Order: sequence, then structure tokens, then C-alpha cells
Amino acid sequence: MRAKLERDFDRFKRELPRDFPAHVRGIYRIDLTARYLGELVPHPIGKGSGQLSLNPGQLEDDAAAGLAFAVLKTVIAEDETGARAMAAWAIHETKMKVERRPADAGRAGWTVTWKGRGWDRPFAEYLALVRAGRDLTRAGRLLVVPSVKYHLPRLTEPFREGEYRHTTARLADAWREPPLLVEQDFSPTLAGDALADDRAQILRWLREVPVRIRAASPIPVRVAVKLMNARFDDAFQVDMMNASAEADALVCFNRLFDGRRGVAYGGWDLSDRNLGVLDLFRQSPGLRPGSVEKLTPHASAGIPELSGTGNICSGRMILEYARRGCESVQLHTFFQLPLSEYPAVHGSRPQRALHALVFHPREGLIAGMLELEARGELERQSGELRFLDLRAHAHRAG
Repeated sequence: MRAKLERDFDRFKRELPRDFPAHVRGIYRIDLTARYLGELVPHPIGKGSGQLSLNPGQLEDDAAAGLAFAVLKTVIAEDETGARAMAAWAIHETKMKVERRPADAGRAGWTVTWKGRGWDRPFAEYLALVRAGRDLTRAGRLLVVPSVKYHLPRLTEPFREGEYRHTTARLADAWREPPLLVEQDFSPTLAGDALADDRAQILRWLREVPVRIRAASPIPVRVAVKLMNARFDDAFQVDMMNASAEADALVCFNRLFDGRRGVAYGGWDLSDRNLGVLDLFRQSPGLRPGSVEKLTPHASAGIPELSGTGNICSGRMILEYARRGCESVQLHTFFQLPLSEYPAVHGSRPQRALHALVFHPREGLIAGMLELEARGELERQSGELRFLDLRAHAHRAG
């Protein structure tokens, strides 16, 4: 198996097969099937919301590269008059800067710095992007999910129901066929805002926003909540996860916020915190993640599906998230590295990223799963290793 992997790694440097999950299943007897928002996808690697998913050309490139899914740039909810309570987050993008960021422990990781926030163009243009994503999804080429920042009131204020109704109805009209998939974005810049100073206020958002999105949609909807890293301790991150029981999925967790520089950042500090919180969540009493067969965990299992994000720079890091309960992962920074950082010599950045993440003979997803098998920590079912079986290691205490 090791010799086969080294040969594949070398020959796929020039061209990655479009249907590489089928190749992995045929040669290594490894089923990479994963899940996001109740939808089965061919492997666990998707693109997180950001400026790498704000036009149809980028989505076409992602589909051609073989990504499993892509979350669109976050649009700011508005009512029928165009008014937006969260308009401060519709800031035009500045140029992204890919840079090294040393972690507290000394390891040098990558982060992308920019001053922009959410979608700053007309809502009608966003709906056109949603329709383009819908067509790719219907064709089975790429699962595309819109992302929204809905109104988040202060503790004593009501939710702006008009923004929920109008925005969700327009998205549903653009998507047409149920279910509508939506990711609610608690962006890292929110963590640096005075709105996020109150713990009770944050927990209210997490309890109520998924319910309000669901009530506002004219068609069945599944809601993912992309949780921020709040400026409180790890125990509060677990409280946030527990407060989000009405969501169908949780994306754990958005980037850290540097209050001194006024920017969000990633790197090893981010993954260290995220994985530590997921460990704490597993150890805390409560329900374990819903069974693999459940498509709507909020309605029956009490614990949403998990998707990991943060410093996913290798297949082994994907496995770190998977063994803590995540059924998929979302990347952003790793798709923007200098070309010299990828072992592949041809292809788009998403293709080069997939090549490294899956086929690297030491740090890749295949190598990591084979190593788990050799240690007796992952067993074959009907002759196959299955990515989704990794979640069995992540059952919660209690």
C-alpha cells in the first residue's frame, strides 16, 4: 500500500484524477464518503465561506478540481426595502495577504489577512450566484451552500423578522427545490465587536437563530451554524455548542480575532484551540452525535452534525477533526498558499491542495487512515475503511 501511495503521489503531481475518490476506493479500499448538512459528498474536503467563492467562475474551477462542496461568500440579510441591521459587515474586500504567523508554541503556520467582511454587492447579484450554485449542485458536480449573516439583536431587543423572512424567501426562490441549505455565519470579526461582549446574548442567538431561519423559509431548510471563537474561555465554547442544538450542523470554529491588529487570523493557535474545545465537548456529559443515518439531527438526535475548520493543512489534520466527530472539513487559507508550497507541479490551487491533502505518503488522508488501521484504531467494514466510521471515536461521555 505504501509503495502504491508513493507512486500515486508522484504521478498525480502532474494531474489529479477528477474522480479521485473512486480511485482511492478501487486501489486502497478506502471509502472517503463524507457528509455536510445531511448531504453525502464524495470526500470530506470543502471550501469555507469567503472571497474564494464569490463568483460563478470560482465555483466552476472548484467543480473541475473535484472539491466536495463550497460555501458561498456571506451575504448580509435584508428586508424587502433593502434595509440591513447588520450592514456594518457589508464591507468591500481589501487585497488578501497570505503570510506566516507563528503560534504561541513556536510553530509557524499560515494565515490570510484582509479587512473585508461580507458581500457588499446588490442582493440580486448574490441570488444569481446562488442559482449558479444550484445548477452545479443539481448536476452532481459540486454541493454549493449559501451563507448568511442574519440580524443578531442585543439581549433586550427583538429579532428583525422582516429580514429573516425576506432574505430566506428570496434564497428559497432562487434554489427552488427543497431542501434549502443555509449556513449562518458568526464571523470572527463579530467576536471583536461590542455585540459579542455579553455571554447570555450570544447564547440567545445560538438558541433562536436556527429556529427563526426555519420558520422564515417557505420550503424545508437545513441550517448550519458557523460558530465564532468567542473572547471567553473554552468552557464557553462548549456552552455555545450545546446552545446550538436546534441547528442541523455546526462548523467548528471560525478564526481567532486579534484585537490589537483588528484582524482575524488562523494558524496553529486556531487548530490547537478548536481541537481542544472539541475534546472538551466530547468529555462533557450529554448526548453523543446523532447516528449516521439521521439526515436532520436537530429533529431527532439532539446534537447537530459537526464540520471542522481551522488550520487544515494536511490529511492528518483532517483526521484530527474527524476523530473528534467532524464529518467534513472546510478550508480557506490552504487554497491560497504560494505555488511553491504545494508538491504538485500543475493544476489549480484547489487541485494541488487536494493532491497534498489526500495522497501525501506521510501526511495525507490515505496514509493517516492506513496508519489508524495498522494500530487497530480503525477497522474495515466489508473490506473497506470508511471515513465516516472515524466519528465512532468521538462519542461524548455520559
